[in-house]
Amino acid sequence: MALDKSAITKNTKQYHIELNVGDIGEYVLLPGDPARSDRVANYLDDAKLMANHREHRTFTGYYKGIKISVTSTGMGCPSTAIAAEELINIGAKTLVRIGSSAALDPAIKIGDLMISTGSMKNEGTSKFYVPDNFPAIPDFAFTNLLVATAKQMAAEKGIGVYAGITSTDDAFYGESPEFIKKLQDLKIQNIEMEASALFTIGHIRDIVTACICGTSGNLTTGEVIYTTENVKLIEAWDLEIKVVLETIYRYHTQQSN
Repeated sequence: MALDKSAITKNTKQYHIELNVGDIGEYVLLPGDPARSDRVANYLDDAKLMANHREHRTFTGYYKGIKISVTSTGMGCPSTAIAAEELINIGAKTLVRIGSSAALDPAIKIGDLMISTGSMKNEGTSKFYVPDNFPAIPDFAFTNLLVATAKQMAAEKGIGVYAGITSTDDAFYGESPEFIKKLQDLKIQNIEMEASALFTIGHIRDIVTACICGTSGNLTTGEVIYTTENVKLIEAWDLEIKVVLETIYRYHTQQSN
């Protein structure tokens, strides 16, 4: 006999995120950094800290009357997959990654927003779920609405919004110039570390997923900031939070009608 982890953990208190049924809303934002859970909480009404365990820091509150949560995933696909699975176990229906990402498209500048229409699986986690040649794609309807909402809200600030294929990588310092050149040749829009696992799990578990990132730097133009405060990226974090919350409101309204 082999133990079925999913079966014995569903609808119970979750081991890693330390959350139970009722602790979260159906919509959950997923930053990597636990500190950015606090940033999201600032935009929610009546936000309460529900759990803070390992890399997973969770608040639950309301946006325009909709119950919404935020849970940090930590860096990389393994911890993101754990958070996603456990959130789904206790009722999450829509998971949206809000992150930082390096651009490859030379037109994209620090502080712009990038939305993933799919992800190249340069990571190992999704291989536990699907074959290598199985695509990693977010929810079409939600992502379309996310792009439209982002363009509308960013236009007021003169910030660019781009939609394209992402590369999800395992090794931040393993991205050699040769590796980056291969991605450039494939016209990959940006590189990050979590999206493909999230999209894969979303498909397998039949929930809505999406990913939006603020641009931290551009590996093609050489516009990068590693040693000083990246002010434009911080501003992008706030904008992407507002964009996702408004997208959730519009999506929820559409689904309810």
